[in-house]
Amino acid sequence: MKKVLSIIALSALATSMFVACGPSEAEKKKLEEDAKRVADSLATAIQNSIQTAVDTAAKAATDTAAAPAKEEKK
Repeated sequence: MKKVLSIIALSALATSMFVACGPSEAEKKKLEEDAKRVADSLATAIQNSIQTAVDTAAKAATDTAAAPAKEEKK
């Protein structure tokens, strides 16, 4: 009888451990919101970086094109 009770107790303990693992629904929702917020922040940062690079390249191209014209006037 002791073995049967021990097996039942061990089974109950193991089952409760598996059920207790993992986040709750509220925690899952918060994790999803945090992941979305981080993804949006990264997308904004990447877009700003690309726009800065494009603006810098356009300004450099304009400066390079204007430089020979300034030298001709001298």
